Amino acid sequence: MPPTLTYPGVYVEEIPSGVHPITGVATSITAFVGRALRGPVDKAVTITSLSDFERIFGGVWTESSLGYAVQDFYRNGGTTAVIVRVHKEHAAADTASLSFGSSGDAYLIELDAASPGAWGASLEAAIDYDVAPGSDSSVFNLTVTDTGANVTEVFRNVSYDPASPRRFDHVLASQSRLVVWGGGSLPTAHVPSASATATASNGGNGDDLDTTVFTGGTLRADKKGLYALEPVDLVNIIVIPPYTSGGEVDASVLTDAVSYAVERRAMVIVDPPAAWTSVADAVTGANNLFPSPNAAVYFPQIQEADPLRGGQIGPVAPSGAVAGIWARTDATRGVWKAPAGLGATVAGAASLSVPLTDLEIGELNPLGVNCFRNSPGAGITVWGARTRNGDDRLADQWKYLPVRRTALFLEESLYRGTQWVVFEPNDAPLWAQIRLNITSFMSTLFRQGAFAGTTPRDAFFVKCDSETTTPDDVNNGVVNIVVGFAPLKPAEFVVIQLQQLAGQTGSA
Repeated sequence: MPPTLTYPGVYVEEIPSGVHPITGVATSITAFVGRALRGPVDKAVTITSLSDFERIFGGVWTESSLGYAVQDFYRNGGTTAVIVRVHKEHAAADTASLSFGSSGDAYLIELDAASPGAWGASLEAAIDYDVAPGSDSSVFNLTVTDTGANVTEVFRNVSYDPASPRRFDHVLASQSRLVVWGGGSLPTAHVPSASATATASNGGNGDDLDTTVFTGGTLRADKKGLYALEPVDLVNIIVIPPYTSGGEVDASVLTDAVSYAVERRAMVIVDPPAAWTSVADAVTGANNLFPSPNAAVYFPQIQEADPLRGGQIGPVAPSGAVAGIWARTDATRGVWKAPAGLGATVAGAASLSVPLTDLEIGELNPLGVNCFRNSPGAGITVWGARTRNGDDRLADQWKYLPVRRTALFLEESLYRGTQWVVFEPNDAPLWAQIRLNITSFMSTLFRQGAFAGTTPRDAFFVKCDSETTTPDDVNNGVVNIVVGFAPLKPAEFVVIQLQQLAGQTGSA
């Protein structure tokens, strides 16, 4: 609105331009769900390096494929990962505990390890009273040490006074990665000595995982298991490394994961089942594997050196490495480039569990199974870019992985970039602003080479006007936007035609 005109002169008014820039979302944030040595359970933790994973979750572990998957993710170019540790409790004693005093003592302080796991058995704690001058009798210092990881936390001038701003239980809850208060009543007296120490008891790694810790029961309502990802703003790729004793992922867990990925506009990378020990097994299994445009399966397993077994070469599920290759390709070429080919090398891979020939790959590729191959001069490379709807018999529009991922990228970017439209007056000026902003976004992508076509007119269109939004839509508070794009499809087959010229003679 213009200012009140009171004096003769010039008034300056800023007019909104109607420009609301749309920013493309990230495309390779990868969620890993599985078993780990330590770390918070059923809580999504974002990390940006393998060092973060080692510090928070304990690193690679022979009893779980999660650590190896995360290691391969960062080895192959991954950047941002979200880790969800799941744990199947064997007994309450899976969580180690420490105690200053005994039941009934006025000075009893019980501490629990911050998370279940055998790692908690390495905890030690000490209390001393070298506190700030003038402190009251409730103040003490607490030192907690993880002797296994050589990590020490010191909490000075904490108190058991309920009214103290540094109540020890509150301080531990907000600052400690090692312990939490075990509960019960707050102590009413000091531990009766100049200092006191406590060592941990119990601590265990729990039982083998099953469906109940991933997607069973009330996990969705409780935001646990796979659904601990609910509070995470954006997830593009979901990886559940094999967790059963047979090296599999339960079919129901995969089905639920793919359904959840569709909701989150994400992709699931599926590892080859352990039963796929030959090309014939893979062909049979592929015919029985579920179709989905939001999933992709890779075959076979890769072989790499195991740092926990003295560098011995062994099979590893490839999903972590594939997620890293997707991230690397997205960063260098864009999500519209197929993450396959001579540039899609698998770092760290020494060989394949089932070496494949071109003819064998030719059996699996039409079934929507992405293969690895040993490419001379390049090493182990990804040699397929199809979704689970990539089976030729389905003739699906989401046959190719880069086409599907580009669509998901556009959907998520436009969803977030048009939030400002909600509650705006639903009329021609709004429709024009919508067209302006989406066209600008799509034009930027066109210049980056995201679409097929030589001109923007050939590459995409944006429609939002009285044809898409009828008077009835306006009365119901609806504005309809139609966006079309011409996807880039990978050149899977290169045909070279060679002809011999016969009967040709040179002229003198």
